[in-house]
Amino acid sequence: MDKLQPVRGTRDLIGDDMRRHRHVVETARRVAALWGFEEWTTPIIEDTRVFARTLGDTSDVVMKEMYSFTDRGGESLTLRPEYTAGLCRALVTNGLTQSLPQKVFATGPMFRYERPQKGRYRQFHQLDAEVMGSAEPLADAEVIALGYEICRALGIADGAVMEINTLGDADSRAAYREALVAHFTTHQAHLSEDSQARLARNPLRILDSKDEGDRRIVADAPTIKPYLTDSAAAFYAALQAALERFGVPYVENPRIVRGLDYYSHTAFEFVTTKLGAQGTLFGGGRYEGMVEEMGGPHVPCVGWGAGVERFEMMLAETPPVPAPVVVVPAGEEAEGPALSVLLDLRRAGIRAEMAYRGNLKRRMERANKAGARATVILGSDEIARGVAQLKDLASGEQVEVPLAALPSKLG
Repeated sequence: MDKLQPVRGTRDLIGDDMRRHRHVVETARRVAALWGFEEWTTPIIEDTRVFARTLGDTSDVVMKEMYSFTDRGGESLTLRPEYTAGLCRALVTNGLTQSLPQKVFATGPMFRYERPQKGRYRQFHQLDAEVMGSAEPLADAEVIALGYEICRALGIADGAVMEINTLGDADSRAAYREALVAHFTTHQAHLSEDSQARLARNPLRILDSKDEGDRRIVADAPTIKPYLTDSAAAFYAALQAALERFGVPYVENPRIVRGLDYYSHTAFEFVTTKLGAQGTLFGGGRYEGMVEEMGGPHVPCVGWGAGVERFEMMLAETPPVPAPVVVVPAGEEAEGPALSVLLDLRRAGIRAEMAYRGNLKRRMERANKAGARATVILGSDEIARGVAQLKDLASGEQVEVPLAALPSKLG
């Protein structure tokens, strides 16, 4: 019989891989809670319209990458390719548009059909943070600062750069669009096929082109700053001032854009050179109109998404496994009392193990092999006196300890 393998683009999380993954998620969860972000989770499967409406019917994600299927009831369902749209749907579904703002943190698996490569999988995991229902630039700054603090807590902030840009308000973008169309029309014959198509549909997307010929033309394209309205310029200045107060170092990158009309004002990416082409650790921006697509009112939002796998790759080392305490019964008559000791230690928050079988010598060998920090040895004499022999495996020191005192001695 053939040996079954994981589906292409997926992986098992076991051992060091799982420890790295859990460390990233638990650190992010802890920091987000300290910053007042409440954790939500939404279903892995959603009505396909949740994503088709919000990502745009012509986007690469919708056209090429979504795992969509028709269920037995004839409904079109999709495995979520990103978190934001589902969170906006949840805001409306649960009647929370009357309780704004909502500061939300979420994490979980996503699914996209794309070519697997380093740090990129068909089932991957994301961290997500959103502030829903705040139009103030302080919300943008707090969301960005939260992501930066998570990276600091993981020890991966050094060597990465926070890049920010403004997309302005609707009037700013309209004026900027005209300037871009004028610039790119002059060079239209030299644009890539994709960028020529974008020129009519969404010229801002050309700024994000990876084609080398396009990039040379983009280098001379106008930036948005001269086209900002007074209010859009004030918003951007307030964001920068708040980031400085939050201690977030940043540089301005006028080429950061977002392709959908939902996005306005702030766009940002936290970028490292340590992961090659997959250098964005997290990125996002301010968006409007997405909650309305879910049947809700107008709700301004700002947020970001981050790839857990990329964070894992940035960790300097795998978090160590806490060394256990091993309970060693000397003889069959000691096994029952040893189980009680094992339970007491575990309930006291101490990682404790006991081999299922073997004589005293073999169990001690297994304790050493397991990297135990100490053994608790119980024989019939110790049980009769209500004590145990506690051996420190690093120093070799062995002392007699009352059973009731073991948790405090080992805690």
